[in-house]
Amino acid sequence: MSTVGQTKRTTPAQIEAMKGTRPIVSLTAYTTPIARLLDPHCDLLLVGDSLGMVLYGMESTVGVTLEMMIAHGQGVMRGAKKACVIVDLPFGSYQESKEQAFRNAARILKETGCNGVKLEGGEEMAETVAFLTQRGVPVFGHIGLMPQLINTTGGYRSLGRSDKEADKIRRDAKAIADAGAFALVVEGTVEPLAREITQSIAIPTVGIGASAACDGQILVSDDMLGLFNDFKPRFVKHFAELAPTVSKAAEAYAAEVTARTFPGPEHTFQVKK
Repeated sequence: MSTVGQTKRTTPAQIEAMKGTRPIVSLTAYTTPIARLLDPHCDLLLVGDSLGMVLYGMESTVGVTLEMMIAHGQGVMRGAKKACVIVDLPFGSYQESKEQAFRNAARILKETGCNGVKLEGGEEMAETVAFLTQRGVPVFGHIGLMPQLINTTGGYRSLGRSDKEADKIRRDAKAIADAGAFALVVEGTVEPLAREITQSIAIPTVGIGASAACDGQILVSDDMLGLFNDFKPRFVKHFAELAPTVSKAAEAYAAEVTARTFPGPEHTFQVKK
């Protein structure tokens, strides 16, 4: 098959090699159309289990299933041609054993064609990360605030303020880096600690609610686009305000339908005389 004119997709190895060169640009994507729009501008697209809250209205990510992640991973892969695409392993799909993690990670890779998987956890998941990477599964780590553990960690809050918390996050970062992850999300972690971790480990850190000194940044695309106005975490910046635009468009549509001005003649099919 000819590959002339095809765009080469960024690999996890290339993401890892970006440490110390320039910041890694990353966003979440859950659908084909959004993936197409984001792909030219991003090094990495994450099919995050945040889709449970963003698309399905769940209160947390805990209810997301493996089947949901695979379906959305397939959609994003249809739309992304350049960016490295990583799919989250959802809660309950990898914590039981390293063998369970491999089975489900292999299924995601096979059924979506994505470049790797992301999983949450520090020291306690290092053995699993090593097991996966030694068997050909690229792993994107995730430490600090871990949404899948929200039921046991006391809610969404910044971490690393106490010496005990900071020491645990430091150990987590080192353990996941040493286990072979190609990069590491650092979420909801106080700035000085995130900066310190970035300087201390060999793989790139990708911050969300962390530090500008991280090797890259990620945001939930719907937050970045301003599609939610009811809740805005401190670490989110709206680079657009699309919620009012969508609402006004729906209002205009409803008015024209009600007034029977839409559809007009140009929007209907007429019998030719």
